[in-house]
Amino acid sequence: MEYFVQQLINGVTLGSIYGLIAIGYTMVYGIIGMINFAHGDIFMVGAFIALIIITALGLTVSTGLGLTILALILVLFGAMVIASVFGWTVERLAYRPLRGSFRLAPLITAIGVSIALQNYIQISQGARVKPLQPIVTGGYTIMQQSAEEGGFIVQISNMQIFIIVATLVLMTIFSLIIAKTSLGRAQRACEQDRKMASLLGINVDRTISMTFVMGAALAAVAGLMFLLYYGVIDFFIGFVAGVKAFTAAVLGGIGSLPGAMLGGLVIGLIETFWSAYFSVEYKDVAAFSMLAIVLIFLPQGLLGKPEVEKV
Repeated sequence: MEYFVQQLINGVTLGSIYGLIAIGYTMVYGIIGMINFAHGDIFMVGAFIALIIITALGLTVSTGLGLTILALILVLFGAMVIASVFGWTVERLAYRPLRGSFRLAPLITAIGVSIALQNYIQISQGARVKPLQPIVTGGYTIMQQSAEEGGFIVQISNMQIFIIVATLVLMTIFSLIIAKTSLGRAQRACEQDRKMASLLGINVDRTISMTFVMGAALAAVAGLMFLLYYGVIDFFIGFVAGVKAFTAAVLGGIGSLPGAMLGGLVIGLIETFWSAYFSVEYKDVAAFSMLAIVLIFLPQGLLGKPEVEKV
């Protein structure tokens, strides 16, 4: 039981990171009906930006708690702002000029942008992995087996608490933005009918750009969490995490924010439990197999709405 609880905590932590990236996929698809395959590399860029700022600030585990919190807030803000610029640029260069063309053109362009971002980071930061010493340490013991049963200890680290709490807060904030603000109403209007939204006075181009910016900001947060949690990044992490986050978005129901988060949690739990109880080499196969099963029996995903054809 203790081992199961520990893997549950690990899976929720990993799933929270996937969920934040998946929200960017589902927001863009919900409005323009296209998948931004460069989004995973925006996540990677956000992680590198966070690493550069942390290195520049000289932040280490020996830094006092108050200074560490202030420094991490600064790192988070800086990574979100710079990653948002990258997200806006991707929309402006790769999507807006091709919005009226056939649907395959923006997809191919996004893949090209993804490759360009990977090579840009590889050239500017080097191809070797970049390590980071732990900054947020410590944790709490939740459960412990008796010595006769093996003495296994269930722990939740402060970093895991930070990731889970930050994910819940960001999910709540972005859900309120979409549900309560004028930007959210514009996004929902563009999702239903972009042409009619334009006729009603909504700036469609600005709304789509802001959607890319919001998705990139969340990807930067996920990049910082990934960096602090695993302590190592390279220029290729965006591809792997991006594919899994895209899988999470489709699994939860592409176009649904709660579905994207639920899909991320499901993928994270499957990956973690499979690695714990079976062969770790096949954890990705297990996650993608679950996606195939869900799409066979529930094509719209777990929380997605059936496609309604307009006539």
